[in-house]
Amino acid sequence: MTGDILCNMSSIQALVGTIGDINGKEVAIMVLFCFSLCCMACVIEPREALKDYFGFDAFLDGQEEVVDQIISGQDGLVVMPTGGGKSLCYQLPALCLEGVTLVVSPLIALMKDQVDALQARGIAATMINSTLSWPEQRDRIERMKAAEYKLVYIAPERFRAESFMAALADVNIALFAVDEAHCLSQWGHDFRPEYMRLGRVLDHLGRPQALALTATATPVVRKDILEVLALRSPFETLSGFSRPNLSLSITSVDKRAKKYNRLREIISEWKTGVVYCSTRKRVEEVAETLHGWGVRCIAYHGGMSEAEREQTQNDFISKKADVAVATNAFGMGIDRSDVRFVAHFEVPGSIEAYYQEAGRAGRDGDEAYCEMFFNYADTRTQEFFIEGANPSYQHITACYSFLQNEADENFEVFKTMDEIADGAGIKNTMAVGSVFSILARGGYLERFDVTGKRMKGTRLKRPDVMASELDVNRNALEEKERRDRQKLDEIVRVCYSRQCRQQAILEYFGEHDAPTCGNCDICSNNFGGEVRSASSDAETLIVRKALSGVARMSRKTSEGWQGRFGRGRVVQMLMGSKSQEILRVRLNELTTYGLLKDYGTAYLNELFRSLHDAAIIYTQKGDYPLLTLTELGEKVMLGDSECRIVWPDLDGGNDIDLKDGDGVKLQEFDFDTNLHSRLKDIRSELADRDGVPHYLIFPNKTLEYFTRLRPASIDAAMRIKGVGEVKAKKYLQPFIDEIHGK
Repeated sequence: MTGDILCNMSSIQALVGTIGDINGKEVAIMVLFCFSLCCMACVIEPREALKDYFGFDAFLDGQEEVVDQIISGQDGLVVMPTGGGKSLCYQLPALCLEGVTLVVSPLIALMKDQVDALQARGIAATMINSTLSWPEQRDRIERMKAAEYKLVYIAPERFRAESFMAALADVNIALFAVDEAHCLSQWGHDFRPEYMRLGRVLDHLGRPQALALTATATPVVRKDILEVLALRSPFETLSGFSRPNLSLSITSVDKRAKKYNRLREIISEWKTGVVYCSTRKRVEEVAETLHGWGVRCIAYHGGMSEAEREQTQNDFISKKADVAVATNAFGMGIDRSDVRFVAHFEVPGSIEAYYQEAGRAGRDGDEAYCEMFFNYADTRTQEFFIEGANPSYQHITACYSFLQNEADENFEVFKTMDEIADGAGIKNTMAVGSVFSILARGGYLERFDVTGKRMKGTRLKRPDVMASELDVNRNALEEKERRDRQKLDEIVRVCYSRQCRQQAILEYFGEHDAPTCGNCDICSNNFGGEVRSASSDAETLIVRKALSGVARMSRKTSEGWQGRFGRGRVVQMLMGSKSQEILRVRLNELTTYGLLKDYGTAYLNELFRSLHDAAIIYTQKGDYPLLTLTELGEKVMLGDSECRIVWPDLDGGNDIDLKDGDGVKLQEFDFDTNLHSRLKDIRSELADRDGVPHYLIFPNKTLEYFTRLRPASIDAAMRIKGVGEVKAKKYLQPFIDEIHGK
């Protein structure tokens, strides 16, 4: 096959041998002519290659433009959603360009899938990674130098080997493609330190044409990719993150049994899919449960051997299993087109991770379903992971000092991660692996395989450097931890939000003014309503007053706004409550005290919920949910930014839940004993007038709701439990008048 594609220099030499009696100048002209013909023959027209090798008559949206720009010789950054066909964006040009395309890929399983698929299409492709013996690697390197391959997949770790880098000097590199390029950014959700070297690798190779590809990259990550790789005047293609065939849903669950009940329903309806779990232990537990149900499933996590992972993955891809239960180690490049559902058993650590994993579903373009089971308690697992991924400077120096003390005469240490963690006084063993990554990037140590053992040794490369002399950027460490925690806050915000799921995710990736999807749980149930700007100065003023109240009950720090009170207390203050909770901390002395008392508790509650959904305010999670402003909220408060929210009705607001999604309970709202007593008096008068028991007017619980929520209209009060149309018409008006002092 490669003989049809690649220029055959031996044929040129043979042709020259037949015309030896022609003078030198004519020979030169003839050789150049023949060489040009051969080169022209080796360059396949893209649409021809698309049909002949991939069996497609047309490109998907965005593919053709990318292919054309690559063939024209430009560096580029391509962001396409999972299932959008980004792999073809470098595989097709590889067939059209003279030379070898190197593809940097983070996972061996991903490489194997890609290579197997290409070989099945008759394309000369291979991979070079740690699973191959040295003779096998050397053979493939020699064949690569001989131009026998069009695509060679390489693990980023290979570029550390001087012998491999030297061999590449003899390779005609047509294109250097970096797949899953978000891995090179420390702000990405799947950071791989080895990816950071790729900019220097490109310099060493003489700057061949380079292409970076990813499915999930925020503006910050995209900027990082361009800077680390130092791409030359690159084109940038963002074909959009929208996956209209996916129906996204987030279900609040308070018990694990409810998760299993819901999972059984999903599997029963959708049959084929992936269940993502946060930990290895949970993967095994869920997989065992599914086996008990008679579901054909596999378990996949990083604690399994390489052979076990490969076998289970193959079982799933070859359809020997219907459901894969896995950690996030299972995902990148898993190409099974008929995955109909993805279920997240716990909340993932970021929107990027969630959306990439959800994107495993519906790669064939047909309808697919994605549901996350959300329990705020599950965020503790992600907090643990964040701690492990972000060791403190003290942990780094403690770990390094321990290694120095334990090193032998060769400056090598043979201890497990647990032993090193215990010796360094680090409770989270994950943090030791992160410390090693940081020290390895700084050139202070390297890890190596230990013959005959399932462990790695550690070698100090600069043993003369003391722990106090380590060149570690403390500010960068702190900033990364801050961003990782912010990522977790963002996905929690989406879980609580009543904004269209797809719209919220697209806005996170920088696609502002994205339309609603029409098929997520929010859109399908019409939870959200119409998002719009303020229709009058009055609405604008209401919001600015409400945000001023939040600001007065928060504190401004160098790291942003910090909340001090929950939403219930903020509403009480704005309503002018005289409760002891308000008076005791002197909130009645704030300039915003009672500023919105005319609008009612119900209206303000809904207003704050809408502001929360629009990321104008947010709830800081901890022992208590504390309300404060976002950066956008501060701008809206100052009149420097527009407020686009779902506006509550000015006649009294929408339905009031006894427990809202962000953990604010009805009991947090002010209970005015005097008002409650007056409402009971009105009930007594009406009961005596009509000769009926008091509870037939309104039961005690309903009077409590009136006292706490203070509905501003009959329509608003009718949304409260215990108030029907007949009772509202007959009895309600005196209660509304009393609540608002009429």
